[in-house]
Amino acid sequence: MTTDGAPSASASSDGPWLGDACSLVDAFRAGERSPAEELQATLDAIAASDLNCFSFLDPERALVAARQADLTKPFGGVPVGIKELEQVQGWPDTGASLVFKDQVASFTSETTRRFIEDGGANPVGLTTASEFGGLNVSVTKLNGVCHNPWRYGRTVGGSSGGSASAVAGGLVSIASGGDGGGSIRIPAGYTGLFGMKGTFGRMSRGPHAFSRPSTVVNGCLARSVRDAARHFDVCAGVDPRDPTSLPNPGGWERNLGSTELKGRKVAILPSIAGVPLEAGVEDEIRARAADLVEMTGMEVVDISLELPNLAAQWAMGNLSTLLAELGPRWPSCAADLTDEIALGVIMAQTTYNLNLAAVAEAQRLAANEAMASAFEQVDYIVCATNPGPAFAADATTSSPTSTFLDEAKASNAARLAFRGLMGGVRVANGVFPRLSNKLIEMVVERVPDLVTMGGLTIISNIYGNPAVSIPAGTVDGLPVGMQVLARHHRDAELFDIGYAYEREVGWSMVAPSVAARVAAPA
Repeated sequence: MTTDGAPSASASSDGPWLGDACSLVDAFRAGERSPAEELQATLDAIAASDLNCFSFLDPERALVAARQADLTKPFGGVPVGIKELEQVQGWPDTGASLVFKDQVASFTSETTRRFIEDGGANPVGLTTASEFGGLNVSVTKLNGVCHNPWRYGRTVGGSSGGSASAVAGGLVSIASGGDGGGSIRIPAGYTGLFGMKGTFGRMSRGPHAFSRPSTVVNGCLARSVRDAARHFDVCAGVDPRDPTSLPNPGGWERNLGSTELKGRKVAILPSIAGVPLEAGVEDEIRARAADLVEMTGMEVVDISLELPNLAAQWAMGNLSTLLAELGPRWPSCAADLTDEIALGVIMAQTTYNLNLAAVAEAQRLAANEAMASAFEQVDYIVCATNPGPAFAADATTSSPTSTFLDEAKASNAARLAFRGLMGGVRVANGVFPRLSNKLIEMVVERVPDLVTMGGLTIISNIYGNPAVSIPAGTVDGLPVGMQVLARHHRDAELFDIGYAYEREVGWSMVAPSVAARVAAPA
């Protein structure tokens, strides 16, 4: 199945467009479909859906926008979802948390503004996310559980899970996302979508860009390479309120296919950073990587890439921005937070000190050196996006067995005991400052999912290089993502790798059950 155009079911007036966003724009311009018709089909489909991927809808605003759609704009009239961690003025600004359930955005984030105003996209509502983007799952106290359209009851990952579910589930053709540790690529991998994380700074984080975690790159969940490239054309670029933002060279969509890939060197490392893969994943990645090499003429090079797994120590320091957001509400708001987030904040307050910061910085420098050395030998690195296919939708980790955190959140008494333990550790830290890192290492040993979930993606956030998840077959009937990493500022080359694979192999633009339901005779 290719994505050169819309599948036959795309033109049906009975449901939303099932092709990519670019082909929908073409249909609008050709008079084959109207923005108002598409919006109504989208709203009807969302109302009938059980995926729970939207947390807020604004049909009145969307209807006005559909009637006034400027079809000359890149996404003119296309109904889209906006990740709920982004701001749209006048819409809820909850951070996917009960703590801020009544908060309303007083501004529109810059990347979202460009998508809507410059691109002409028509936002229908907010797609669900993990609380504050802190977990790679789609379960919150505010919104409940978001489901995977490939198999109801399975996760879509996070934090851009609602966007992935909405796009793969046939509700909207494109939706915004953000990737601070894998949050675009992880759900793209679980739902068979194209998920691009650009070089750090490629998309503005403004107007309120915290100095930490210095890893987030905004983007989208897309059905096709050209959709993601067009999104770059519209949304990338310098923002004076984000001093890390990069200039936009433009031509992302226009130049697709212009990179000469023949002779480029590639390393095929299904697992990196010591992350164990589930049965079938390595075989699938190796097979798809072999297809990619054959069709592009790239040269396979064997390299050794020894990476520290940075997730735990890195995460502890980054929770400082969450404390800044919670402000005086903490710790009295702990009961409203997802248990994992609340326990994480308590653990961070307990363990984070200069010694732990020093360990994290040393790990980061070692990781930077390892990545730089690897990219001195090869142009690209191919690995898996996720350790396995989608696990249970209501799980907060991929582990089927009870973990240390499960025990800590099992009851109010267990939570109080955990706080007491952390209080004792905090006192001990004053005497033995290196205890913090020992504790973190112990937790990682007992809860390996803390570093394996996102362990394959997080290195590109910390190093800042571009990385993309390309749909690459299935394991147990569920999608597997093939992740390709490139050097800094080589984003266009990753688009071209995805474009080559898309043209030669292709992928289903929506979950098979969605396409089958629409194609079935009435």
